[in-house]
Amino acid sequence: MNIPAILLPGRYCNSLTGYSRFVTREVNIGDVPMGGNNPIRIQSMTTTDTMDTIGTVEQSIRMIEAGCEYVRITAPSIKEAQNLAEIKKQLRQRGYTAPLVADIHFTPNAAEVAARIVEKVRVNPGNYADKKKFDQIDYTDLQYQGELDRIYQKFAPLVKICKEYGTAMRIGTNHGSLSDRIMSRYGDTPQGMVESAMEFMRMCETLNYYNLVISMKSSNPQVMVQAYRLLVETMVAEGMNYPLHLGVTEAGDGEDGRIKSAVGIGTLLEDGLGDTVRVSLTEEPEAEAPVAIALVERYTERSKAEGAPPKPSPEGRASNVVQVSPTGGDLEGAHSPFTYKKRETYEANAFIGGHMVPRVVVDLSKENLKDASVLNAAGYLYSPLLDKYNMADQSVDFVYFGDELPSFNLPSNLKQLYNYNAWQKLADKTLCHPVFTLAEFINADDRSSALNLVRVKPEDINSEMFGLLPFSNSLVLILETDAIHGMADQRTFFFKMEELGLDVPVIIHRTYSPTQPSPEGRALESESQIKVSPTGGDLEGAATLLQLYSATDLGALLIDGFGDGIWIDAPEVDTKTITSTAFGILQATRSRISKTEYISCPSCGRTLFDLMITTQMIRSRTSHLKGLKIGIMGCIVNGPGEMADADYGYVGSGTDKVTLYRGKEAVKKNISATNALDELIGIIREDGNWIEPNLTE
Repeated sequence: MNIPAILLPGRYCNSLTGYSRFVTREVNIGDVPMGGNNPIRIQSMTTTDTMDTIGTVEQSIRMIEAGCEYVRITAPSIKEAQNLAEIKKQLRQRGYTAPLVADIHFTPNAAEVAARIVEKVRVNPGNYADKKKFDQIDYTDLQYQGELDRIYQKFAPLVKICKEYGTAMRIGTNHGSLSDRIMSRYGDTPQGMVESAMEFMRMCETLNYYNLVISMKSSNPQVMVQAYRLLVETMVAEGMNYPLHLGVTEAGDGEDGRIKSAVGIGTLLEDGLGDTVRVSLTEEPEAEAPVAIALVERYTERSKAEGAPPKPSPEGRASNVVQVSPTGGDLEGAHSPFTYKKRETYEANAFIGGHMVPRVVVDLSKENLKDASVLNAAGYLYSPLLDKYNMADQSVDFVYFGDELPSFNLPSNLKQLYNYNAWQKLADKTLCHPVFTLAEFINADDRSSALNLVRVKPEDINSEMFGLLPFSNSLVLILETDAIHGMADQRTFFFKMEELGLDVPVIIHRTYSPTQPSPEGRALESESQIKVSPTGGDLEGAATLLQLYSATDLGALLIDGFGDGIWIDAPEVDTKTITSTAFGILQATRSRISKTEYISCPSCGRTLFDLMITTQMIRSRTSHLKGLKIGIMGCIVNGPGEMADADYGYVGSGTDKVTLYRGKEAVKKNISATNALDELIGIIREDGNWIEPNLTE
């Protein structure tokens, strides 16, 4: 049956003001279906050599027991594809029935073998039938169609095999491996990513094959989010609603990898998009599932709170109406979900808002304010011997003291925030600014001539009291929420501000309670353990959940250009973690760069060196190079493409061989891995980008 196209210009989800899962077509993958009203599925990918049958089976079992519902295994050639049969046989003999997915890139013949064995195959439209040479070719429409016809001839046999064997397929676009043909016509853009997938999807539908899952992965969460949104709009316009596989590729390891993944994946989950999640960490694959589960669990609980999702229509797509504007109007011209534009605000006190990077606030009001070392966790490193402060790369901009007064001398550049009544009593108000309630500010006789911060909630904007605000360029709003769907609640406020033409800077404030359950039903309890260490250990679940939740909630706003500052509270999580989390979110959203960024792939059977050890080795020598982006790739599949955003690249090119890149250009090929890091540092030195580390910090 043909599904009538429904045009949704500028729209990509059911609601921007409340949680509503976008219902997709149900796809059969073994006995674990995806999409429709099924749970959001969890998956990961093995890192073993696919020819190591026992090693792959054992790792797959660890992944399944960690929570993976699908297990993906690379099949770079026919021999690996054939060995999937033995891996599957041994898993089934040991009682593990999780569907297997074959990961295919350059080898259609391997895909055709694998499709007869496993429950799902993944193909990358950028390299399944194309070779990437970074050539710029001006195709005529006739030449472009000729290329599509050529691809169809290579792709159609796989589709027919999948139909015959009941095998599902993921059409997995990667930002880093768009074909030269796509790049020539659409450029390195979310639109190019979407069109790359749509071409293959249209071919599948021409062959009456609909057992598809789609992904739009990038190492840049902003690009990834925009691509998925544009994909949904494009699919719906063409009468499609295939399930979405969410992931930020090459996210890295540790805190950075978790925060980066949560910004991208969480932003889409907030809007009800996503049917399966893979968190790509440069760690053991069994460490990925608990992180994915923690992200997804919020929406399992939220769905219960919001009610049952809409049911799919007989054709497979949801029958619910897509609405976007919180005021009932069209947001076109005011806010685009497909391109980044920072909300325009004035600069308050020449410090916050306008073109300034987002500011960071931390609360020290409950700390011991008799000891200057309390500021260490906020990035102001106190030396008792020298009686002076040194600023770390991640030093906060505001410290909130509430009603408390520190009994030590503060850094000369640190801005302090006090509750209004406490601020009034200060003898010296230099760098000290008041925090008001809405009522206090309206009724205050004494306000700061420099900076006044006023706490508001989204619903306040519709109140008479908000209309009484005395607006001036000293005003900054602190936006707070206790709503179940807090991100959307705060986003509604920003939409309303744009509608009213208000350009007041806004600090986004979120509080995560360690003792009370969150609105999603999960407390940040210290006994809650989530595996996060690249060496397989545990950190307190409270800290990890804080990273995931706050990266989702604040990152989703920042990625759309909303917010001039962020303030995270979690009373029982240490200040150092809160500070690093805040700066990590700003880094992941490309809002403020405070450290070296590593675009590091999660490893797989194609990798020819230990990515975890190599990443840590490179990090140990280069982590002081603030602002540089370094790509670390196990193989060439996504290497130079995914690193197009990186300044330098370290890519495996053979056994104990590495190729070094400057941007997209390979500058040293197939050099010994033993000397590769020194050679990389040499290139950075040649370019004038090397600085010696400060060993005293």
